[in-house]
Amino acid sequence: MSNQIIRDHKRRLLVAKYELERMQCKAISRHKKLPNQIRYEFFLKSSKLPRNSSRTRVRNRCIFTGRPRSVYKLFRVSRIVSRDLAFKGSLIGINKSCW
Repeated sequence: MSNQIIRDHKRRLLVAKYELERMQCKAISRHKKLPNQIRYEFFLKSSKLPRNSSRTRVRNRCIFTGRPRSVYKLFRVSRIVSRDLAFKGSLIGINKSCW
């Protein structure tokens, strides 16, 4: 496995670990009826969480090649690998079309 795949996997684990805490901080800091001091404290708390625990830092990559572009979410494989797997019949419900 390439280093990029390992790095992305670690980011996904961090996102799962801090997801609840990040959502709570975001919800409280956006609540308009609370005092500004409390909202600001939770804003600072959310900014102190690890950067890699943010969902936007996760990149969809092919699980076989690590290719970051043109990855199908359903199978988490790139278009190149999915084509090869479809020809072999490894992907369920997908077969080569002929007309």
